[in-house]
Amino acid sequence: MRFAAVADIHGNYLALEAVIADIRAQGIEDIVNLGDMASGPLDARRTMDALMALDAVHVLGNHDRYLIDRPPEKMGSWDRPAHAQLDAAHLDWLRAVPPTRVFRDQVFLCHATPDGDEVYWLETVLSDGTVQMASMEAIEDAAKGVRQPLMLCGHSHIAREVKLRDGRMIVNPGSVGSPGYRDIHPFPHVMEAGSPDARYAILEFFDGAWRANFRQVPYDHDAMAALARRNGQPELASALATGRIG
Repeated sequence: MRFAAVADIHGNYLALEAVIADIRAQGIEDIVNLGDMASGPLDARRTMDALMALDAVHVLGNHDRYLIDRPPEKMGSWDRPAHAQLDAAHLDWLRAVPPTRVFRDQVFLCHATPDGDEVYWLETVLSDGTVQMASMEAIEDAAKGVRQPLMLCGHSHIAREVKLRDGRMIVNPGSVGSPGYRDIHPFPHVMEAGSPDARYAILEFFDGAWRANFRQVPYDHDAMAALARRNGQPELASALATGRIG
């Protein structure tokens, strides 16, 4: 069993295009998408058109939910411009996407944690803004009730693999389209991948165990950085150009 996991595309159509091409070059047909598909000041319409045409298994991210559970005037600075690019067919498609799924009986899929879409599973943010790996106790507590041996999440945009003490594994494939951002919840902090490449993961069941192969894919990130800058998001433009904020 071998498949690819993508997450946190955030309207970055060129990054998605490069990742899909790399997935196909690896001879992989099956893809799971862990959400946060369109929100951002980039190319939400082309991204959603591509995802809707893609034969993949999708789950809903928090920013996907924001596009369908509130009026535009109550949306954030990443969601409002994406919503303006989408039509009813895109939004209806998102409404049909579930928040969690099980893939081939072996893999649990969610955007952030099994119980919610807004809290990091594998990371924790300290009151001074420091981001560090969450404790094993906290990670395992959030995994209670999930019986699948492999669990996938996104949300933090940071590629990471954690093996639990009972042998199960949790993998975040990293972000396809947004290698850095600033947030204020639960405390002000910055997430940075460190390079502008698009990221995803290949998961393979081999010799009785799951293995993760993290991929970094170059693409025309300067073009997307320029688009973010034109659309009034200089911090995102910096992240897209360099993988860092500022």
